[in-house]
Amino acid sequence: MSEMVQMVMMPQSEIDALKKGQEEIKALVLNFNLQALRNQWVESEVARKQVGVCSRTWQAMRDKRVIPFSQYGRKIYFRQGDIDDFMESNLISAK
Repeated sequence: MSEMVQMVMMPQSEIDALKKGQEEIKALVLNFNLQALRNQWVESEVARKQVGVCSRTWQAMRDKRVIPFSQYGRKIYFRQGDIDDFMESNLISAK
């Protein structure tokens, strides 16, 4: 079975408005996905590996509250955005 092809004509201004709306929707979805990722909780060991420090240094960082975390019982979680912020704040730029 073959599909019928239809041609629709519309003013260029309407086509441009549709394209602009599509780009705005893409930007909103991307921003939403980035925010969801930043709000995601990761276990302590995953966060430690992202920062790239040994277990003792990681414990010292937690003791000093260098990065905010949440603890329930013996489980410790870090928000991905807080880890990213920490790494960004310690970024050393090239000259």
